[in-house]
Amino acid sequence: MKIIILGAGQVGGSLAEHLASEANDITVVDTDGERLRDLGDRLDIRTVQGRGSLPTVLRQAGADDADMLVAVTNSDETNMVACQVAHTLFHTPTKIARVREASYLTRAELFDNDAIPVDVLISPEQVVTNYIKRLIQHPGALQVIDFAEGKAQLVAVKAYYGGPLVGQQLRQLREHMPNVDTRVAAIFRRDRPILPQGNTVIEADDEVFFIAARANIRAVMSEMRRLDESYKRIVIAGGGQIGERLAEAIESRYQVKIIEMNPARCRYLSDTLDSTVVLQGSASDRDLLLEENIADADIFLALTNDDEANIMSSLLAKRLGAKKVMTIINNPAYVDLIQGGDIDIAISPQLATIGTLLAHVRRGDIVSVHSLRRGAAEAIEAIAHGDEKSSKVIGKAIENIALPPGTTIGAIIRDEEVLIAHDDTVIEAGDHVILFLVDKKHIRDVEKLFHVGLSFF
Repeated sequence: MKIIILGAGQVGGSLAEHLASEANDITVVDTDGERLRDLGDRLDIRTVQGRGSLPTVLRQAGADDADMLVAVTNSDETNMVACQVAHTLFHTPTKIARVREASYLTRAELFDNDAIPVDVLISPEQVVTNYIKRLIQHPGALQVIDFAEGKAQLVAVKAYYGGPLVGQQLRQLREHMPNVDTRVAAIFRRDRPILPQGNTVIEADDEVFFIAARANIRAVMSEMRRLDESYKRIVIAGGGQIGERLAEAIESRYQVKIIEMNPARCRYLSDTLDSTVVLQGSASDRDLLLEENIADADIFLALTNDDEANIMSSLLAKRLGAKKVMTIINNPAYVDLIQGGDIDIAISPQLATIGTLLAHVRRGDIVSVHSLRRGAAEAIEAIAHGDEKSSKVIGKAIENIALPPGTTIGAIIRDEEVLIAHDDTVIEAGDHVILFLVDKKHIRDVEKLFHVGLSFF
């Protein structure tokens, strides 16, 4: 696939890295020559220096025969104009734009072929807000991912000493919960993946990924670890777009406080939010945190744009007694360094956004792609189309499907029903199939599995 990426920042660079390793023809456009040289030295891609919204620059990047334009510069306006130019002058089939400003996003009529021709809108702030909201709803989870509009969920938890299943074989999960069907999709032990078998023994500190129907998630989590109590009191450091959206989404169910430095922003938040308490000051101010009883907080969320400020305020909040700490980290190199110590969960906006973008770039009938363990593995939702003659999966039991190495099928969503995958489960046309890959180099093989042969048409 021939893809033009506008913007060589964290998201554009990470996307180029993902796609270049999968035999795509990638061209990255940016005004910053140094960034482009760095990407060009590391990856097998073309680079073009210039403003991505200019027709001359797009033509130089190969827009005449490009399959897709992904506009992820720091400017909403540049991204939207680039999609308009690609549509009008080059008839680019698929145009994806990152748009951050909520004022644009609330006007759906703007994004239409008769107005601004954007096929897929990506809002990083909304993606991250939804991600954090799911973590708040599932205390103790390291990651929570929705499939088939939330009918099934993939959840990562750390197995703790004293958990009912720790030290026991996976096959005993069914004995513990005879009325709940679930499947452990993968286990990461000391950062190495283990493909689970019935005789696999769960050890303390294992990172366990399991899939189940949404209604059964809490019951399965209780088998892996002592259940955390539901959160009540939440403190958010940073009243930017993510902080505001999150407070707005959760303030009806939780006691929420926002700490924000900017006085004008504080006034705006006070006027906009209903029951959230808005405090002006620094989240790294020890006296302020003590005054606001940080030791009573169930969760402290550092959501500013400054990684160092987020890390320091999180460490301080944890030292002063906050029960759980989650931190946004924009530099992916920091994420693995800090998660799991005093900071319970490090959230990478880039990785969350990349997953959303990849779902629209993959070949085959791929509905969604989610990056797991900071990009080490992936979960994919694919739709089985065709019939027994044209499809490699329809009409076959899972044990007879030639899955790539390191790939497991975790569940199948058929209409409203969630079917946990077993060896004798047969895939039917229209099924949503949830796959787990511990080795991303086999993604292309998974896509091929869900291609429909020409005989179907």
